[in-house]
Amino acid sequence: MQSLIDDGKKRMAGAIAAQDKEFSKLRTGRATTALVDNIVVDYYGTPTPVSQLASVSVPDPKTLSIQPWDKGAFGAVEKAIMASDLGLTPNNDGSIIRITIPALTEERRKELVKIAKKYTEDCKIAIRNVRRDLNDSLKNLEKDKEISEDEKKKGETDVQKLTDDFVKQSDAALVAKEKDILEI
Repeated sequence: MQSLIDDGKKRMAGAIAAQDKEFSKLRTGRATTALVDNIVVDYYGTPTPVSQLASVSVPDPKTLSIQPWDKGAFGAVEKAIMASDLGLTPNNDGSIIRITIPALTEERRKELVKIAKKYTEDCKIAIRNVRRDLNDSLKNLEKDKEISEDEKKKGETDVQKLTDDFVKQSDAALVAKEKDILEI
């Protein structure tokens, strides 16, 4: 039964990690290298992530700089950034590509908070799905006479505590992200 709980813990932690990854993609008005993590460049016919063909850095809170190692990749990197859904315009000076992160409008901030809430809800759904799987497994163990009814009830209580803990973590991450987004 403990291995079942440990497995559930791992899966719920995975849901929190997925939520954090989604949050890192949300643009908050501050430059971060995570903004370009998902941008794929058509590099000589091969889809390649920006981070694999350039050095990405944050020289100041409002600027992201990308320095491709191959001079021939500048155009492709610029094109990929323009085609992305970030809504950012790269400036190329021949040796480095700079992206200035504009300040967010109030409307855009509220939109981003809604998106963050959706990611949090998706995370909670994933956590509840894990809880359902664990409870089903406990019922099957009881049905197969591998555990008693009391052990099943204790297991269900442990699973609920675990679920509550992970839901609290998800909510705390949302509160922090919301504060980050609304901060001017």
